[in-house]
Amino acid sequence: MITAIFDLDGTLADTLCDLADATNFALKQLGYPVHPYESYKKFVGNGVQKLCYRALPDDKKDDTEKLLEIFSEYYGKHFLDKTNLYDGMKKCLDILKENNVTLAVATNKPQNFARQIVRELLSEYNFIKILGGCSERPKKPDTAIISEIISELPEDNHIFMIGDSNVDIQTAKNAGISSIGCVWGFRGREELENAGADFIAEKPSDIAEFILK
Repeated sequence: MITAIFDLDGTLADTLCDLADATNFALKQLGYPVHPYESYKKFVGNGVQKLCYRALPDDKKDDTEKLLEIFSEYYGKHFLDKTNLYDGMKKCLDILKENNVTLAVATNKPQNFARQIVRELLSEYNFIKILGGCSERPKKPDTAIISEIISELPEDNHIFMIGDSNVDIQTAKNAGISSIGCVWGFRGREELENAGADFIAEKPSDIAEFILK
């Protein structure tokens, strides 16, 4: 058996602009400076609370919860305005599906948003679990989210964690599973190589090739 566990933001879908727009809206509401989209590539990856913390001025970090509240309300209405799957991702998933690879999602994005995005953009695929950030488990790189996904699967199972950041690669290392780093995401090749990714995918079709070879 083979299981492919995908990160969401920067891996399956380009969500950066909607995340940035929601954060910038909240920053404006509080009277703080906004950031260009490029800056958000470093802000995301550890959950929305950390995103809001990183976006605030150094002397205003105490306003993280206030910013998060405004962000969440705005993002809940606009999380699919600019979000799209990466080119070639559906073809990759089609190949995995045809070869009976089990699919799952493990992300630090709030679970309610993660499930809505996956169901909206990838409704034709059977993800056995779509797990995101919630109060019941610690965030990646903790392995709790991986353990929950594979708890009901056979032990004879080659598991891959696929993501675009060092968080995903470290999660795989902590869980003792294989990792595939995606260079099209938010962090790039250097971070993935430095984190020790087992495989580096230049394009989505590489994922299927690595998993099935």
